[in-house]
Amino acid sequence: MDMHYEVFEAGNVALQGGATLRDCKLAYKTYGALNSDASNVIVYPTWYSGQHYDNEWLIGNGMALDPAKYFIIVPNMLGNGLSSSPSNTPAPYDKARFPRTTLYDNVKLQHRLITEKFGIQKIKLVVGWSMGAQQTFQWGSLYPSMVERIAPFCGSAKTAPHNFVFLEGVKAALTNDEAWKNGWYDTPPTKGLRGVGRVYAGWGLSQPFYMQELWRSMGYSSLEDFLVAFWEGFFLPKDANNLLAMLWTWQNGDISANKIYNGDFAKALAAITAKAVVMPGEMDLYFPVEDNKREVAQMPNAVCRPIPGVWGHFAGGGANLTDTKYIDNQLKELLTMQI
Repeated sequence: MDMHYEVFEAGNVALQGGATLRDCKLAYKTYGALNSDASNVIVYPTWYSGQHYDNEWLIGNGMALDPAKYFIIVPNMLGNGLSSSPSNTPAPYDKARFPRTTLYDNVKLQHRLITEKFGIQKIKLVVGWSMGAQQTFQWGSLYPSMVERIAPFCGSAKTAPHNFVFLEGVKAALTNDEAWKNGWYDTPPTKGLRGVGRVYAGWGLSQPFYMQELWRSMGYSSLEDFLVAFWEGFFLPKDANNLLAMLWTWQNGDISANKIYNGDFAKALAAITAKAVVMPGEMDLYFPVEDNKREVAQMPNAVCRPIPGVWGHFAGGGANLTDTKYIDNQLKELLTMQI
């Protein structure tokens, strides 16, 4: 886990929602080196509550995302605690006043980093899990001439109604804790954070995962041990306002919700000319395979390749070697395809 990272100082950024994020910061980490013609660039955005080091399970020597071959840029999403977020933005836009940010806001900011800081004109691959997958779709749609390949896994180009409802449960768990104080807490709403873990536990993994007691393979001694030590433990260190900020971004995820596509989702998908391998988790409960199949049908160069198995959404989280190997093999194949 490499906690070291760089910060792109973006200045005053006018957001889609109308607010201006002053002194906006985009935290990022790079792996490998840019080659002489800048043709080896991979962009790998972060996911809901994740930070750059949480993406490192898919980066390594001999893997598709090999730092010996590629220049891999991992930008941290707005609201994740490292880039501009409720937890680190000064008043008056601090805490509960942090402005709404969208997939579009995130990807426009990442584009600035990649072009202004590194002078990059072509991206070999954009890849991401979950909300990282949503940003991947947005990259392909906003910058089709720049992005050669995309590989979104366990995520969609538009948040489905059922997915929205799941997130309402997460939101309720947090905001019903008295300690939350409408976002103006001084001590963390730990009951709410533990509650988020419990809500997530039923959604992040499939019914057969629990039936087969696969949590034992992760080192947990009982179901309750898994719920407390893994799930509650996963969310307790995270900032509640940050979680709510990113949750809003996720609930409103739609790659066509901008002035380029004006809500025409089919048009936004059709604009993704990149070679695309879309990998839903076969048993993902909130990004189901059907959603991706509908999207892929409207993308000119895309295939849908579900990740087999019972790990649900966490097929994409680096939690088991079988699914990681599947994703890695798909990425290796995609990276060798001629454009």
